[in-house]
Amino acid sequence: MTSLPRVFYTLIFGFFVTLNPELTFAEKSQRIVSVSGTLSEILVGLGLESQIVGVDVTSTYPASLEKLPKVGHNRNISAEGILALNPDVIVTSDQSMMSANVLKQLNSTGKKVITFKQEFSAEGTINLIREVGIYFDAKPQAEKMVKSLQADLAKLPKTAAPKKLLFIYARGTGTLMVSGKNTSLDKMFTLIGHKNAVTDFTDFKPLTSESLLAANPDVLVLFSSGLESVDGIDGLLKVPSVKYTNAGKNRKIVSMDGQYLTGFGPRLGKAAAELAQKVR
Repeated sequence: MTSLPRVFYTLIFGFFVTLNPELTFAEKSQRIVSVSGTLSEILVGLGLESQIVGVDVTSTYPASLEKLPKVGHNRNISAEGILALNPDVIVTSDQSMMSANVLKQLNSTGKKVITFKQEFSAEGTINLIREVGIYFDAKPQAEKMVKSLQADLAKLPKTAAPKKLLFIYARGTGTLMVSGKNTSLDKMFTLIGHKNAVTDFTDFKPLTSESLLAANPDVLVLFSSGLESVDGIDGLLKVPSVKYTNAGKNRKIVSMDGQYLTGFGPRLGKAAAELAQKVR
């Protein structure tokens, strides 16, 4: 007689699983590989850090993720490196630079490969958090993150006099790239009430002296690692034409952690507030 309740509940659960197979997903621990720093941060916020078995190199927050195996970065990610971790599910976003060939290889193995849509905006970030929360059956935790983000965004200061900002991607002084329209940097500048100094192209293009002087930014923005790679502000001012811009003349050069600045994740409001403060 004592076994009847267990049999009964097993049959009932089996009936509902038959109606909706997705119910089984959140019932057991999953081995998750995240190929997105933003998604990794969201997963941790949902309470799933113990289930993450591998991440890409952009997954730097929280710092505890640094201890996990790395599967590469952008187009250097290989299917073999991910599959070696024996994941149950692989999460990525449509903004990832992982190659289509690698995605095809992963899908061909029968592993769950979930690609979330990421839009570089406050509303897009909120939607992303909620969608990940729904998929992993963690809606209450997702809503907690959303409320915290909304509170941060509500504190953003109003900008009375918009400035022209220019983001420079640097890995040494050999080749410098600037961020055009519709990039995460462009969207971040707009979010804090300023504007991109370049508007005649999308994505990234090599920096030239002519284009830099034409843009004449009021503020130059770099990743912290990028500014370090050119020997700091003094080193950047030695790059041709930089010192002749308004930003160069006023030494108005700011830097922030790359993932923090461009991730458009749960810390978006805090990152935007910090950037707004630095460009004042």
